[in-house]
Amino acid sequence: MLNDTFLLACKGQKTDYTPIWLMRQAGRYMAEYREIRQRYDFLTLCKTPELAVEVTLQPVNILGVDAAILFSDILIPLEPVGFDLEFSDKIGPVIHNPVRCREDLKQLKRLNPNQDIDFISKTIKLLKNELKVPLIGFSGAPFTLATYIIEGGVSKNFVNTKSILYGERDLFDDIMEYLTQLVLDYLHFQIEAGVDAIQIFDTWLGVLIPADILEIISRYINYIIDNIKNKYTLPIIYFPFNCSAIFEQIDLCNCDVLGVDWRIDIARLVGFSSSKAIQGNLDPCALFGNKRYIKDKALDIISSAKDSKGHIFNLGHGILPDTPVDNVKYLVEVVHNSKNLIKGGV
Repeated sequence: MLNDTFLLACKGQKTDYTPIWLMRQAGRYMAEYREIRQRYDFLTLCKTPELAVEVTLQPVNILGVDAAILFSDILIPLEPVGFDLEFSDKIGPVIHNPVRCREDLKQLKRLNPNQDIDFISKTIKLLKNELKVPLIGFSGAPFTLATYIIEGGVSKNFVNTKSILYGERDLFDDIMEYLTQLVLDYLHFQIEAGVDAIQIFDTWLGVLIPADILEIISRYINYIIDNIKNKYTLPIIYFPFNCSAIFEQIDLCNCDVLGVDWRIDIARLVGFSSSKAIQGNLDPCALFGNKRYIKDKALDIISSAKDSKGHIFNLGHGILPDTPVDNVKYLVEVVHNSKNLIKGGV
């Protein structure tokens, strides 16, 4: 029987306890994951359903979290449409043929998920046969994907992206429209394969000024969300990293759940946004603290979110590679028992 606590919280319905899952919960901080990575490179893990299933299940079985998230990467749909993509253990993802002009954009094809990334569907279907908690599918948001395909990888100042945004707006809009369709095709494919919820990661949206953030959310993010909602009823989580200071703009997103990082007190956000469930928002570095600190901070967050429509506990970003596993297990235990701990004043 499916434990639907996470889904109930996403929908703003009553739950017996606060559900928790963690971004990058399958990763290098776990010895079980490191053992597999010694034998297979990252792309092989993503593209081999049996391996992706094994890695996806690890944190569910070891930590007892309330949702699984598909083991993959936001850049996976880029390779089949024409990008020369490499994942480097030292510097992260590298795109060797970035988009810098209209001719570069014209070289790209539309994603055909059934032909191009059928391993994603196979992984999801295998997971649905194994899991007793909901499965989250995901995609990068159009702007975040745009930064990768324009910069050619991770960037510090996003000079190429902003040069196109500020100096060649027609080209920027065309890039965003292309990526918006790619994201839609990718998410529809995952939903049809059986995921129970989706999260849209906007990792780099916070590098923009508020006016541009507002336009991107209203024009592209809401188009994606509304398109999905016209056909499906599953929860949609939007996670715009490093945007907590401008939550007025962020709240205009049509998502069901708003993910936030650690830069804001959730109580402030709850007071401003009563129509959405909230996901977050422990600083990942808190997991390097002692157990008393972890418990205190987790309970503070849960207390701050007590008046929200719904609350899913998460980190404000992904788990860091050197995080002690015992501390992560302890966090899950604290969150699951938070009602008793808060009530008892412990």
